[in-house]
Amino acid sequence: MKSNSVMVPEAKEAMERFKMESASEVGVNLKQGYNGDLTSRQAGSVGGQMVKKMIESYEKGMK
Repeated sequence: MKSNSVMVPEAKEAMERFKMESASEVGVNLKQGYNGDLTSRQAGSVGGQMVKKMIESYEKGMK
C-alpha cells in the first residue's frame, strides 16, 4: 500500500478540496492533477497549513 493513499476512497474528493483550500490560504496556486513543478517550500507550506487546520479542528472538537 502506498503511504500517501487515502484510506477511505470516499474521502479522496474531500481531501482534494481541503488541499486546494489550504494552498489558496498560503498563496500557492495548485492545478488539478500533477503539481510536481512546485518548490519544496511551496509544497511544505501547503502540507503545513493542512496539518495546522487539522490540529485546530481536533482541538475545537475536544472542547
